[in-house]
Amino acid sequence: MKRLLREVSRCFLSAAVLTQSWVGAIVIRHDVSDSEYRVSSAEFPQIAYLPGEGHGVLVATNWVLTAAHATTWRPIHELTINGITQTVEKVVVHPGYEKPPKEIQSGNAAALIEFLAASDDIALIKLQQPVNDVTPVKIYKGSGESGQVVEIIGAGATGNGLVGQYPGSPHRGELRHAQARVTSTSERWLELSFEAPPNALPREGMPADGDSGAPLLLNMQGRQELAGIVSHKFASGELSKFRCCVYGQIPYQVRVSRYADWIKGVISGKQL
Repeated sequence: MKRLLREVSRCFLSAAVLTQSWVGAIVIRHDVSDSEYRVSSAEFPQIAYLPGEGHGVLVATNWVLTAAHATTWRPIHELTINGITQTVEKVVVHPGYEKPPKEIQSGNAAALIEFLAASDDIALIKLQQPVNDVTPVKIYKGSGESGQVVEIIGAGATGNGLVGQYPGSPHRGELRHAQARVTSTSERWLELSFEAPPNALPREGMPADGDSGAPLLLNMQGRQELAGIVSHKFASGELSKFRCCVYGQIPYQVRVSRYADWIKGVISGKQL
């Protein structure tokens, strides 16, 4: 229990209690080989590896988009993109983000979930030098995410939908990609659902520990656009009894289209 609370407080439940033990890499279908989920980093070179764990996405030549909570539990002086270490100039956290207070990080989940739902869990990281060997990902600015299938890419803990995340699974491991359907949208969030067979997608999966800030990509006429970034999961009842990443769980991911103007303003230098 003490270990859970330590991890909860540093990672915005993974967005606070929901991202270190609650959000991250890829948990897969129990009836599909893990090899079907493995992907080479060369297939998506825009993914950024934050120090230790966590991800971001290159959205401009010298800017990386990530989840705010993934930037607040330790300093970020550098990150890695396409195998090359990049020095960080600054981190810009959305003004609508706040760390969850300690008193709601244990006990019944209701207060924490309500707090997370109202938070703007998004940040930008400026690099000292532009990345010239990788084309930035285009941000999706539409409103048609609901019902669409997104691709999730991340490296970290894994497991399967029957048993959940494997105990002790490393938070920085093999890169995997999975599919999920956006079941609904709200102002800030894309809601997904981890479906079990026979209703599951061919590579159904959900985020697990170690990959907050990882991308959710929409295929737009053959081009991938960034629709979301990994944030947190829904929980009810006692937080200490939460079991990560089993079939039926509902993860909430940042709806990037909502923040398109903020992102543009920060990158242009007109808004912080």
